[in-house]
Amino acid sequence: MFVDGCFWHSCPEHGQVPKANREWWTVKLHGVVVRDRDTDVQLAAAGWLVVRVWEHDPEEVADRVVALVASRAIRPPPV
Repeated sequence: MFVDGCFWHSCPEHGQVPKANREWWTVKLHGVVVRDRDTDVQLAAAGWLVVRVWEHDPEEVADRVVALVASRAIRPPPV
């Protein structure tokens, strides 16, 4: 699980490009997002379940973790 920060990973709700040196920051932050997507693809290809959440929503993160663990739990066969 990746907990992405709103600034560095360009959150659609809270991410903002700084006013100073805007062009440089736009390229820099776009590069981070591109790298994130590439990482997701590589990990998924290796068999990993990739989960990304935003730092600004801890309650949703907790709910997603609980749901994912429950959905992937190995259950013993019925007796």
